[in-house]
Amino acid sequence: MHSGQLIFAQLMEFLPRHDFDACVRRYGGDRRQRGKTHDVKVLDHLPLEPGAFCVMDRGDMDFARLDRFTQQDACFVTRAKKNLVYSRRTSRVIDKTTGLRADQTIVLSGLRSSRLYSDPLRRVTDYDAEHDRRFVFLTNNFTLPALTIAELHRCRWPVELFFKWIKQHLRIQAFYGHTENAVKTPVWTAISTCVLVAIVKKKLKLDLSLYDILQNRYPLRSSGYHRLCSGKPSIQ
Repeated sequence: MHSGQLIFAQLMEFLPRHDFDACVRRYGGDRRQRGKTHDVKVLDHLPLEPGAFCVMDRGDMDFARLDRFTQQDACFVTRAKKNLVYSRRTSRVIDKTTGLRADQTIVLSGLRSSRLYSDPLRRVTDYDAEHDRRFVFLTNNFTLPALTIAELHRCRWPVELFFKWIKQHLRIQAFYGHTENAVKTPVWTAISTCVLVAIVKKKLKLDLSLYDILQNRYPLRSSGYHRLCSGKPSIQ
């Protein structure tokens, strides 16, 4: 196992960070940085097929974009925002022992929302007893059982938790393009760094969370990190 600093790390010691930043400013090295585009804009590029389902969170709810689903016979399931303005048309019988609280047909009555989406919507309310939370879903599908609508959105939660973990642990400040490689390269670099830190955390038996270490809240070197670089112990 390598017992010293990597060549790249040794070379970087000859370039102080403030000199590096000065070079970046002088030559515009970060002028092509790209911000993370808001999730809702991805809906504009999503190919829609008749009968297909798209499950999304309420942060992605844009009625002009959701109307595109209905016009192309595709289905969506999303969470309703708390300030949703609507009028109820009908209510269907539900089995409250399943956690369901309502299955309604509604129309939007907000000044702007009713103009952007004029078709009826289905409003399904579900209660999660395990977490003591109430969820309200909107969909343009009136065929599937109400419980299936709720279950569809529950299936999305692990994906939401995964992306939440990425935002909290992977320190990706910006991308340098919109191509597949421009996005994948910093993501995989950040993931590799996270895995290496996790290995060091396990080897040193640190009690701190991986999040705290990645946020530079704990100096690994003070905890015996130098022993890992001495070549005596090896990471299995």
